[in-house]
Amino acid sequence: MVKKLFVLAIFLLGCSPVFANFDFNSNCTQAYESILSLKLKRARVLIDQEKSVHPDNAITILLDNYYDYFYILTTDSKADYDRLKDNKGKRIDLLEKEDDKSPYYNFAIAQVNLQWALIYSRFGENTSAGFAINKAFKLLQSNAKKFPSFMPDDIPLGLVNVLLGSLPDGALKSTLGFLGIKGNSATGLNTLQQLSVKLPHSGYAMYYDELVFYLTYIQSYVINDSNAYAKMQQYTAAMDNGSLNKAYIKAFVALRTGHSSETIDLLQHRPTGPDYQPYPYLDYLLATAMMNRLDTAADDYFKKFLAETKGVSYVKDAYLHLAWDALLHGDERKYQSYIQLVKTKGYTFNDKDKQALTEAGNPTLNADLLKARLLFDGGFYDRALKILTDKNPATLTQVFDKTDYYYRLGRIYDAQEKDDEALRNYQQAINAGKGTPYYYAPTAAVKIGNIYERQKNKTEAAHYYNMAIAFKNHQYENSIEQKAKEGLKRLGY
Repeated sequence: MVKKLFVLAIFLLGCSPVFANFDFNSNCTQAYESILSLKLKRARVLIDQEKSVHPDNAITILLDNYYDYFYILTTDSKADYDRLKDNKGKRIDLLEKEDDKSPYYNFAIAQVNLQWALIYSRFGENTSAGFAINKAFKLLQSNAKKFPSFMPDDIPLGLVNVLLGSLPDGALKSTLGFLGIKGNSATGLNTLQQLSVKLPHSGYAMYYDELVFYLTYIQSYVINDSNAYAKMQQYTAAMDNGSLNKAYIKAFVALRTGHSSETIDLLQHRPTGPDYQPYPYLDYLLATAMMNRLDTAADDYFKKFLAETKGVSYVKDAYLHLAWDALLHGDERKYQSYIQLVKTKGYTFNDKDKQALTEAGNPTLNADLLKARLLFDGGFYDRALKILTDKNPATLTQVFDKTDYYYRLGRIYDAQEKDDEALRNYQQAINAGKGTPYYYAPTAAVKIGNIYERQKNKTEAAHYYNMAIAFKNHQYENSIEQKAKEGLKRLGY
């Protein structure tokens, strides 16, 4: 859930009704907009001004929490997290003294809990995250019953439903199961999609950017919607081009959906200047997109990210990419040096870093297969396919390489909607990789299940989903099994 939770926020609007001591006035609206655009210094000034002029306005308590949340997201710093996390309890105590007849009462307390739950999860405190999500979910459900026309409630409620319904097995899911909390991904996604139509024409239209932040993340990262890129383009069209958060949203989704050239263009032309909160992660995204295109400048941006970040995330993955760059340039010594840094630097709170550490323990990659993998990730399918079809698989003597070869071919043909070729190569990946500890064979089984599911062949789809579950003692076993179980659930099994 960590990376699936990497990057989340909740906001309020200016044109909503005033509810006693929850007054979302013009000044608060400007502070909200500044937070959402990642202009945090300006937001801080506006929030402090509001406290001075209207010290009883409880909206400032919530805006303070939004500020902390986005500050921690952008710095990714454990020191900042440790310094600020006590604010959660203090703010809830203050909010609980406010007007409980306002729709903002439960909503605000839920938001503080949910934002800190997402931050807890980012720093590996999954038990604390579980309890905070439990509190938030119950408050939001209660608020929805009391104030059914209060649209802002649907944003965190939809988000929580999706995330709870998509969690892989692990500490957070166990905690929530113990508390009896369950979500429904389909229900949550439907709530958010309906809101994207209704919200812009309502009195709560200023919440739209917040909705887009969550919805695009969910579609591109959590549920892997094949149309996520096109939907993102539609959703973000109305957002302010001066928003650094808009640039992040567009770049993140573009990278996730195989549009690396677009990612590079977006990030090279993103808003810059002293008004914007420093965000080293954007250089990591840019470096990743460049490497997917095999650009030689990629390593410069990975090094820039590593030099500037104070965070706990993506450090291992950045070193892994530097190792790959050395491998592609034939420098075995430098490759091994970076692999050691993958093992010794950074943390494993984030899924990408967990994966990097796992891959650092794999055999050294074949350079041609690595090029094909990177090009595939970047959406350069024809270039990737040429590398593989020019290579004779008989020359690959290692089981690891042979399985990788067929799996990668399957992925390319799958992306090109050439189902027969994809099925054939996925099956060869299963045959070659059966019994190995690598993820290729079980993932290939899930991919075959996906193809048969699209073809409405429920019997074959279920067969391969069950095959994926039957594979044991391999990399990413929990997440692969979760995907297979979700497939069976969609089929009605």
